[in-house]
Amino acid sequence: METKDYLENIPDIDELDEKILKLITQNARIPFLEVARECGVSGAAIHQRVQRLQNIGVLSGSQFIVNPEKLGYNTCAYMGIYLEKAKFHTVVAEELSKIPEIVECHYTTGQYAIFIKIQTKNNKHLKRIIDEKLQEIEGIARTETFISLETGFKRQVPIK
Repeated sequence: METKDYLENIPDIDELDEKILKLITQNARIPFLEVARECGVSGAAIHQRVQRLQNIGVLSGSQFIVNPEKLGYNTCAYMGIYLEKAKFHTVVAEELSKIPEIVECHYTTGQYAIFIKIQTKNNKHLKRIIDEKLQEIEGIARTETFISLETGFKRQVPIK
């Protein structure tokens, strides 16, 4: 199924919305007046459209992205977490959220109950987090860690 087909199934998304989404996801700092010029509509129309896209949940938030390596977080790891019992997933996730180095947490199907992304200064820092924080969380049976050597690419879903 083409990406266009998916967008057609979303209520209230038209070609102008698609063009706006494409422009602002390519450059979140693009001025709305420039978006308006590219789309051939008024700046007020862009503001209204973006507000509506936020209201229906297509867009959420706006943020600056911090480069972890520039702050000394040179090790990126992913960790699969096995739980003692499935019912522990909420309590474990709450405890994981208290560890600032954990930047993502997903409930998953398959081998792991929870899959996390963790940014640490180095491998020793990662080991310390595992030994002193993760292994202390009640409900975690064991973990499996994967250190990322390099990010091949990272992107948002396509707007077509």
